Amino acid sequence: MLPLEVAILGAGVDANRSGEPEFHGFAVAKAIQEQDDARRLTAHGTLYKALSRMQRDGLLTSRWEDPEAAEADGRPRRRLYRVTGLGEAALVRARTAQSTTAPELRPRLT
Repeated sequence: MLPLEVAILGAGVDANRSGEPEFHGFAVAKAIQEQDDARRLTAHGTLYKALSRMQRDGLLTSRWEDPEAAEADGRPRRRLYRVTGLGEAALVRARTAQSTTAPELRPRLT
């Protein structure tokens, strides 16, 4: 898995644990930025390509939010993502692999 994919899954699992089972792209980008103390947000195209690929691979599911919710907030509809059981298992495997790799060889999640 790419470091960005690990970061997305981690942010999604963290959101779920804090009572938010679904997340949208900008929210996960901000969470990754805060988690990794990144200087800037992940590029729009990179993030959404990763989300699409992860959904295709069964690590995430998604749905469009209710149009009335977006209209009430005066913004476009968001695509909401949720980490699947397969995604959670992939995250555990990736983190285990990272923890057994020498620190200087670990990829940064920025």
